Amino acid sequence: MSDNKINKRNIEMITGDPKKAIIKLSIPMMLSMFLIMLYNIADSVWVVGLGPDALAALGFITPLFVVLVGLGNGIGAGANSLIARFIGANNHKKANNAGFHAILLCIVISIVSTLLIIGFMKPILIMMGVGHTIKYAMDYSHIIFSFLIIFVYAGVASAIFRSEGDMKRATIAIAVTAILNIILDPIFIYFLHFGISGVAWATVISASISSIIMTYWIWGKKDLYLDLSPKNFSYSSKLIIENLQVAIPSTVECLIFSALIIIINYLLFFVSDTNGVAVYTASMRIVQIAIIPLTGIGTAVLTTAGVAYGARNPENLKTAHTFSIKLSFLFAIIIGAIMIILSKPISSIFSYTDASSHLAPQISLI
Repeated sequence: MSDNKINKRNIEMITGDPKKAIIKLSIPMMLSMFLIMLYNIADSVWVVGLGPDALAALGFITPLFVVLVGLGNGIGAGANSLIARFIGANNHKKANNAGFHAILLCIVISIVSTLLIIGFMKPILIMMGVGHTIKYAMDYSHIIFSFLIIFVYAGVASAIFRSEGDMKRATIAIAVTAILNIILDPIFIYFLHFGISGVAWATVISASISSIIMTYWIWGKKDLYLDLSPKNFSYSSKLIIENLQVAIPSTVECLIFSALIIIINYLLFFVSDTNGVAVYTASMRIVQIAIIPLTGIGTAVLTTAGVAYGARNPENLKTAHTFSIKLSFLFAIIIGAIMIILSKPISSIFSYTDASSHLAPQISLI
């Protein structure tokens, strides 16, 4: 099937029946997010072999990383909403311009954030209460945050594909990241003896390759419904503001969630040293898997609701929200039951070494 026909089919899908669109968009999104969590879990599983201190350091850095990457996802969500609305309104020119503005915004914010976070990394970590895991935390964080632009850009580029219903390539890009990261983790950590720095390098390299692939699809192959050529760019403060109106609340949500994790890690470190932080880090990885379907449905609604809003179709807008709430509630009940029943075997994944075997009962309990 030609690329034009695929693009046309994607547009027809997101502008048609909201229920069908949500299902077709959410399933690949769930798969994508599962792959992301799979490589996050792979990081934790391989780091466990370095001991509880290394896993605790990863737990201290994670909330900070979530906030900054959440900013990229927020910009992507803003772009997704804007582009979908313009597609619904059949305004191809503004859809192109919204996509280009999202890329520009992610570059500027990434550069500023990187300079700030690298410059104040050590005092931030000390304030977070990393204690004697500071070396592990510094080794990992300097590499990850030096390449922050890659992760932010990947989130925005993936959102651009999702905004026009192209879930196939959005999923492929994430799959490449996940699979490469899972393969590279043990190589860099144990075979090349990079330790926790190896986790960071594996993550950066896998995300970089995924970003290169998406860049080729957008500007090399040029077979999207959107055309993000520089000739279609016309600076608009209004588009920046409209994007930030979605991005900022999304980022604040991540900030609140991460701040809560930082506080909990700090308290756990006082109560039970690095063991408590390690247990909580592993447990949160499991919780994040459980909420994947709900987040996938929410992301799908962002596109379908945006298209319905742009097309001035209140009936489709109402249907999208009502159907997504019912579907999310059903998934929540099923997944909650599964997690409770399988808590012990799941917890054993994070306690396979002699140094971490004592963590299993606590992980299972949480």
